[in-house]
Amino acid sequence: MTGSRRSPLKSAVPSNIVSPVRRCSRTACGRPAVATLTYVYADSTAVLGPLATYAEPHCYDLCAEHSERLTAPRGWEVVRLSDGSAPAHPSGDDLEALANAVREAARPHDRGPGGGGGGRGQRAADPVEVARRGHLRVLRSPDS
Repeated sequence: MTGSRRSPLKSAVPSNIVSPVRRCSRTACGRPAVATLTYVYADSTAVLGPLATYAEPHCYDLCAEHSERLTAPRGWEVVRLSDGSAPAHPSGDDLEALANAVREAARPHDRGPGGGGGGRGQRAADPVEVARRGHLRVLRSPDS
């Protein structure tokens, strides 16, 4: 291919073809994104979590380098939800917890509070989802 001819993907005409890899939102950075940054202005908090399922207008995708070097303005708090750069390998405890969850889900839940549930009536104490914004959920404790 000669330097004067342009491929269809690099033409000056806008195209509907989108790269399957999301890129870092920082200017002049073309590295693949691994984390999503969201600001919670009401709480003066910057939340850095794993890469969101889909891009949202008010969220910023960051590469590994920029997510590690992230700082917030004075008086703001940075909340890092998880390290998405290292793959998590399941441990024996994870496998046992999964097996216990499957057993619990298979157990009938139609027993009353006095029924022989072994005092496991904790389902009413689970947090309640109040709102959702993109990949973030707001949970309210049942006590409040």
